[in-house]
Amino acid sequence: MSILVLGGAGYIGSHMVDRLIEKGEEKVVVVDNLVTGHRAAVHPDATFYEGDLADQDFMRKVFTENPDVDAVIHFAAYSLVAESMEKPLKYFDNNTAGMVKLLEVMNEFDVKYIVFSSTAATYGIPDEIPIKETTPQRPINPYGESKLMMETIMKWSDQAYGIKFVPLRYFNVAGAKPDGSIGEDHGPETHLLPIILQVAQGVREKIMIFGDDYNTPDGTNVRDYVHPFDLADAHLLAVNYLRAGNESAAFNLGSSTGFSNLQILEATRKVTGKEIPAELADRRPGDPDTLIASSEKAREVLGWKPEFDDIEKIIASAWAWHSSHPNGYNDR
Repeated sequence: MSILVLGGAGYIGSHMVDRLIEKGEEKVVVVDNLVTGHRAAVHPDATFYEGDLADQDFMRKVFTENPDVDAVIHFAAYSLVAESMEKPLKYFDNNTAGMVKLLEVMNEFDVKYIVFSSTAATYGIPDEIPIKETTPQRPINPYGESKLMMETIMKWSDQAYGIKFVPLRYFNVAGAKPDGSIGEDHGPETHLLPIILQVAQGVREKIMIFGDDYNTPDGTNVRDYVHPFDLADAHLLAVNYLRAGNESAAFNLGSSTGFSNLQILEATRKVTGKEIPAELADRRPGDPDTLIASSEKAREVLGWKPEFDDIEKIIASAWAWHSSHPNGYNDR
């Protein structure tokens, strides 16, 4: 059996593909439209197709040419909160409608397992911290709403067609392959840690901290950070959980420890030895104060054991990538 990774040329997807091949997965097939992904990020031992998951004829070709695919891991969704507030229809089209088209083709080809990259944004402003899988899901931005709709679509597809699914709801992803060979490269970059590291590199003049009046100890957003290899391991555990005949289930993935934006800035100064100038700016729309996950269920049911459970270790792995690739994949 083999695994199809959608969005496998992206930041998290490329680490997923690398990890699958490292762990000896029989065959890994990658689909990416390269709108935000990078061909150079895809492991050379993977079978690569350039195209869009919403193009059903293209996806039929992929499944026809790879009849041993029994599971899909889905990372191919737009994921910027601020952009989703400005362009909600873009998110509902790509994320939600794209899921419908994908599941239709999966059902045609009798592919019955899908592990889906969901998000903590489905919880909105949570009723409890740390957030559990049973915490009510009330998104406050179109990105989170589109992901929740994708979860709902999968729930009814499971009931109607027997397509078993695992949505993995996680928070901020940070870090890179420790040898610096693959990492985070977005244009434009919107994630906190790589922007801070770009300042450390001298690519940017300063880091802007958006808001200092949140209901947190230092007034800046608090988030949970997870390394992409730890996420990849959880996705593979989820695939094997479904292959073992288990029922569909959702899992949160997180370190269970929150760090504020200012704490991340200070830790990055320590790891890099750089001054890293910072300046306060206005809040961004759609940002909750605090998001921290309880990942007890994933640890107990899936047997997930994160390796990168130290924020300085995560930052150091990201610095290995950024310091050796100041222009991202264009340095290759």
